[in-house]
Amino acid sequence: MTPLASLCVYCGSAVGFAPRYRDAARRLGQSMAENGIRLVYGGGGIGLMGVVADAVLAGGGSVVGVIPDFLESRELGHRGLSWLHVVDSMHARKNLMEQMSDAFAVLPGGFGTLDETFEILTWRQLRLHDKPIVLIDVDGYWAPFLRLVDHVVAEGFARPESRRLFTIVERVEDVIAVLRRAPEPVTRDAPERL
Repeated sequence: MTPLASLCVYCGSAVGFAPRYRDAARRLGQSMAENGIRLVYGGGGIGLMGVVADAVLAGGGSVVGVIPDFLESRELGHRGLSWLHVVDSMHARKNLMEQMSDAFAVLPGGFGTLDETFEILTWRQLRLHDKPIVLIDVDGYWAPFLRLVDHVVAEGFARPESRRLFTIVERVEDVIAVLRRAPEPVTRDAPERL
């Protein structure tokens, strides 16, 4: 069983066109607060990032934001967080978020969310961490991503077991249970061939 005190959530700095995305972010934040799980996220006060952070805070939970100084200087940082870490780069942001988290959940988002998702999956593939990763497939949002993964495997650029680097859930209500059921992370020596 994976201990789950802190959950890193990757999601959009926009809310998207459909209200269901905002609703999913709000419900995830509420669930985290109800279960005493600290949110670790990109520190923004806008988009789905702001929605999930506000929901955790409204439920009495704690929220840690990690934001690069160039974004903070544009006043995009959330002003009501429990803690806000200002770092010097996007890489430092992603590294600190990984270190502070027991697991990862991914809501819909744009290029930044895809970047974070691919990087945390790659780090797991390289065995830099072994923390569970869950993609929340709000009304099929991640279906094109799954097709891309299948294509990469079919073309011989990834092994079939790469599909086990992450789990897909269709309902926000399943996220915490799925993460808690995941095997406890282990650290292994990197193999000769990944």
